[in-house]
Amino acid sequence: MKNTMTALVAVLLIVCTGIFGCGQRREWERLNNEALSLSRQGHYDRAVVVAKKALVVAEQAFGPDHPSVATSLNDLGLLYKTQGDYAKAEPLFTRSLAICVKVFGPDHPSVATSLNNLAALYDTWGDYAKAEPLYNRSLAILEKVHGPDHPSVATSLNNLASLYYTQGQYAQAEPLFNRSLAVREKALGPDHPDVGQSLNNLGSLYRTQGDYTKAEMLCKRSLAIREKALGPDHPDVGQSLNNLAGIYDAQSDYAKAEPLFKRSLAIWEKVLGPEHPEVAANLNNLAGIYYTRRDYAKAEPLYNRSLAILEKALGADHPNVAASLNNLAMLYKTQGDYAKAEPLYNRSLAIDEKALGPNHPHVAIDLNNLAGIYYTQGDYAKAGTLYERALAILEKALGPDHPNVATSLDNLAVLYRKTGREKEAEALEKRAAAIRAIKR
Repeated sequence: MKNTMTALVAVLLIVCTGIFGCGQRREWERLNNEALSLSRQGHYDRAVVVAKKALVVAEQAFGPDHPSVATSLNDLGLLYKTQGDYAKAEPLFTRSLAICVKVFGPDHPSVATSLNNLAALYDTWGDYAKAEPLYNRSLAILEKVHGPDHPSVATSLNNLASLYYTQGQYAQAEPLFNRSLAVREKALGPDHPDVGQSLNNLGSLYRTQGDYTKAEMLCKRSLAIREKALGPDHPDVGQSLNNLAGIYDAQSDYAKAEPLFKRSLAIWEKVLGPEHPEVAANLNNLAGIYYTRRDYAKAEPLYNRSLAILEKALGADHPNVAASLNNLAMLYKTQGDYAKAEPLYNRSLAIDEKALGPNHPHVAIDLNNLAGIYYTQGDYAKAGTLYERALAILEKALGPDHPNVATSLDNLAVLYRKTGREKEAEALEKRAAAIRAIKR
């Protein structure tokens, strides 16, 4: 589950050079403040209009390479990114970075801001190879300038941790999330929205690792902070609701999960519009509940709508598209429509292997699901190879006692029994039962 990252805010000094210049500066500042206010209220379309005006004023008043222009480019880029219009955001962030490097030099905090925001864009696009060095460079600048306990350092740590989380590198992500949380609590206080974000992201990590008790505690605290600080209809509240619902969903507590998913979806559709990737993620999650309840007529249109949004917003080869393909394939497989399911599973696997690498947990899920198709059709040799590879990936990525490992063990055990390997099957079943007996 993708977590929204808080961006750094560039604070740039503009020197007044005359009455006319001062008047334009004041107009630029007024427009910036208006755009910021609209953005905080979730009125992104109106904020974009105002931010565009601010950029025009800055370019006319100060020239194309002035720091104020970099700020306006950055702010407009952030708005487009929030709306899911990444193609418009990229050139704005790139130009903002170039201006900051030219004006301030390569080690200035404003350069770190631009690096961070460009990295976050590539992160969202699934181009992790481009994102990681930008995040690391941003972090190094901020630690050098501000010291290790500054809130902007915490933001940078959080963003780098999120990148590792997305790639399944949980051992690298956890200490960064924890350090980010500690810095924010100390610097900003325990009830600041940025603390809520750190709690949300750390809770998502623990959910993925199967530690639902820790995850629920952190996500509930995140939700309470965000509702109090931002109001009940803010997109960040929608994120916390979605992630808390995901914890209940993972434990099959659908009565708790469904209303949270629905409330999250309503917030995001209202604030972000019906075609935003966050809306797609929520549609997918809600469809998952209907799928589990065998209400396939409700699940299918939600899965299809989610897939269409993601392909349009992120491109055909993004990992989130793979997840959506996988879920739609699962729906068709369950209904016995293997001709529809198999190509979707194969496409999902190809995307994940390319984008995430061959040893990512998502690849294991793809392998497991494709193996299920072959098993059902009696092709046990193909199924066995895929099940075994999926198990090896999960054990390495998640550890030997993760609930998903238990599921993988059970699937392989069923295949072994079907093919007469009774002793091997029994050993796998015992191990799966031991994992499930662990109190979490």
